[in-house]
Amino acid sequence: QVQLVESGGGLVQAGGSLRLSCAASIRTFSIATMGWFRQAPGKEREFVAAMVWRGTTTYYADSVKGRFTISRDNNKNTLYLQMNSLQPEDTAVYYCAADKTYSTPYRASEYDFWGRGTQVTVSS
Repeated sequence: QVQLVESGGGLVQAGGSLRLSCAASIRTFSIATMGWFRQAPGKEREFVAAMVWRGTTTYYADSVKGRFTISRDNNKNTLYLQMNSLQPEDTAVYYCAADKTYSTPYRASEYDFWGRGTQVTVSS
């Protein structure tokens, strides 16, 4: 079983920054890919960023490229999302997810484990 716990969300003004963290407790499963998704009120969950857990490959949604950076600390089993130049349209609940296989990182349905999410609110 894998448990994922997000933290670091909050309220920030447009142009500001936040860093999200996702602490993963890993027992018997090996994680292949970890990612961040977000869901705004009334909208579907959308892909934000992902990375291969034991590699260097990263993936980003076009809407966040150049502003968000995904990273990890393998020793701490923690995934991060550094978010800069935040805009009101970035307001959403942000979810951390883990995938046991090297499947399509953009699809939420490919991920096996999910955190409960952390709220990010960007005021204009």
